[in-house]
Amino acid sequence: MSIDRNSKRSLHTQIYEIIKSDIVANKLKVDQKLPTQKELAMLYKVSMITIKKALNDLIRNGYLYAIVGSGTFVAKRSMVLNFSKQKAIGLVLVDLKSPFFSLVMQSIEEHVSQKGYTLLLSKSEGSVEREKILIENFINTGVDGLIIASMSHEHHSTGILKKLQKSDFPFVMVSYIEDKDICYIGTDNEAGGFMAAQHLIDIGRRKIGYINGEDGNLLGEQRKKGLLKAMHENGIPFNKEFEFRLQLKYEWNDFESGNKIGKAFVDLKNRPDAIFAYNDLSALGFMQGVLEAGLKVPDDIAIVGFDDIERCQYAPIPLTTIHQPTVEIGTQAVDLLIRRMNKEKNFSWIGLKPSLIVRQSTLAGSGNIKTVTTTSHVN
Repeated sequence: MSIDRNSKRSLHTQIYEIIKSDIVANKLKVDQKLPTQKELAMLYKVSMITIKKALNDLIRNGYLYAIVGSGTFVAKRSMVLNFSKQKAIGLVLVDLKSPFFSLVMQSIEEHVSQKGYTLLLSKSEGSVEREKILIENFINTGVDGLIIASMSHEHHSTGILKKLQKSDFPFVMVSYIEDKDICYIGTDNEAGGFMAAQHLIDIGRRKIGYINGEDGNLLGEQRKKGLLKAMHENGIPFNKEFEFRLQLKYEWNDFESGNKIGKAFVDLKNRPDAIFAYNDLSALGFMQGVLEAGLKVPDDIAIVGFDDIERCQYAPIPLTTIHQPTVEIGTQAVDLLIRRMNKEKNFSWIGLKPSLIVRQSTLAGSGNIKTVTTTSHVN
């Protein structure tokens, strides 16, 4: 059976049905190892993301099971994802295409394997309701604990998180949440905002603007808080006219949102001489917009992002950014979860200190300069 590229059904749905059909027809035997994701992508002539989607759905519905570091295998249909006799951790991810969370996921995958657990992946696809369903499904299948990257931008405990907390089910958040009674491991966003602003001040910029997240995104507000603190300590007022907001929801739209801001930016009569952007994707989109309009980076406008995704290094002007310690976030999330699974108590809200990565978007001809600050602190 082959996929139909003219079909209205998505490619990952078609691949799901092909593999499911082969399992039901016993063409694929129980415990048989599937080809690698790369081999499947080549076989069906689709992207790795499409293959991941299909396999994750097959795993979630009990047709396959995955062992991190070993591969994907055909499950016994009687299993129906019953991991009561296995050690399994569920990971609920915002989106597999997220540059930041994909790095965290890689760290989690490697560390879970080292600890002898099976990792199960599911993505919420931009839906808080789907996130709730996935969490409940994982609990029903018998996973020992959960690591959650939430879609909620309110950053307070949703109903399902409160339910988990009340029942004392072990889970760890790796997406920002303000509730200090929730077990959380992530970046100290305020400290990162402070670093970004202080760097711009140190290179002589005084008219500093900020690209904030969309309305209701308190993560952007935390980073802004650090920006304002640095400017206040240096006696520099913040011009409210220099704050810009992303207009489209969800991370995958941030490049486009930043680009729109960049295109409008060039027509301003009173422009900042530096921009700190809420994240790298919006910073890169903004950069493209101003470059296409004829401005020079960093001569006309210096730019700093936040995340340190791989694309920063290969931008038209390599992007100065705030590096989030994704490896540490992933490994510590696993360690914290295992401790909770072992009934240890008294867990704190932990913010790891980020570091500043200086590239040409703030210092022309500087090369890549890395200032590492990895000390963590507990709130």
